Amino acid sequence: MANKITLNGEVRNEFGKGVARRMRVAKRIPATIYAGGAEPKFITLPMKETTNALRHTNALFELTFGEDKAMAVVKDVQRNPVKRIVEHIDFYEVKAGEKIDVEVPVFVEGTPKGAAVAFVDIQELKVRADVANLPEKIVINVDGLADGAKVFAKDVVLPEGAELDIEDPEESVVSVEVPEDATESTAAPEAAPAADAAAAPAADAAAAK
Repeated sequence: MANKITLNGEVRNEFGKGVARRMRVAKRIPATIYAGGAEPKFITLPMKETTNALRHTNALFELTFGEDKAMAVVKDVQRNPVKRIVEHIDFYEVKAGEKIDVEVPVFVEGTPKGAAVAFVDIQELKVRADVANLPEKIVINVDGLADGAKVFAKDVVLPEGAELDIEDPEESVVSVEVPEDATESTAAPEAAPAADAAAAPAADAAAAK
């Protein structure tokens, strides 16, 4: 279920790079709220609280600014490429009961059989869900799966009310395989006796000299 986060902002009436720099010095983040064909709203948000809130994927934000209020989801985040601080946020305003498409990261849990390892083939899945129930992540259990097993898009379990928005339901989301290096390492001890046998005649010849 989506995290609902409340942030208290302020209306923004000044624009430009210089203004944005002064805002960041004052520990404020400039942001824009888009709402379909309506005029966008320009606000600033507290840097610390907002940065912490952005750690939650697909969170639902309740933004207050002046006498207005908006419910929104994050559309885009601009970060400084060096300092990695948040420089600007674009929000998309939503309404209660509305369904939207979001990208949801895929994670695995559990341990496959033997030396097999689980590989995530699709890092993010597009999901359509109610704004009040946006999934933060999709967790796929691989416990006990053997080498060669696959979890397909059609097999992914989603939260109630959410549906997968993908063209090919037969596409592999997670694959379970034994890595090549693991196969080689298990085969190495079997080759050792043969190597020792080959070395024995050479050692005997050296002793005879």
